Amino acid sequence: MAKVLLLLVHPSLEKSKVNRTLIDFIPTHDDLTFHDLYEEYPNFHINVKREQELLADHDIVLIQHPLYWYSVPALFKQWIDSVLEKGWAYGDGGDKLKGKVWKHIISTGGGEDAYQFGGFHNHPIENFLLPFQRTAELCQMNFEFPFLIQGSFRLSEAATYEAGLRYKNLLIELLEK
Repeated sequence: MAKVLLLLVHPSLEKSKVNRTLIDFIPTHDDLTFHDLYEEYPNFHINVKREQELLADHDIVLIQHPLYWYSVPALFKQWIDSVLEKGWAYGDGGDKLKGKVWKHIISTGGGEDAYQFGGFHNHPIENFLLPFQRTAELCQMNFEFPFLIQGSFRLSEAATYEAGLRYKNLLIELLEK
């Protein structure tokens, strides 16, 4: 059984029907740790040692967030800059994350058609995640294609519920690795 760390990074969760729904579908499991970074660090004062302990204690790291201006919310970028220290996460002696999985859980306002060449954003979503893929690689982690919920502003109740079920199934599958 894999141990899964789920980092929620959403600065305005109260406004996100999709992300609140996903949270409702998270199964209760001893090997799954739910960690809301904006709740934990509203002033952006990150406890680096605690975050490193959480990472070291888990096999799979999931980062649930909206796509903000083709990137992640600010707190997650600060988390990366603070927590993934040279000599701990990468560089000489920096092998504490080696072999772990890094996977994003992303909600986008734009639909799937917007994230392709010729679409509104003119690039596939993978292109916007290249800095995070490279960060994972530098830390000797296995970067996996993200779990996507696209067109979130226009999703019906049924489609939102279906996304929640897909999410729950993904989490159960990851826990069984």
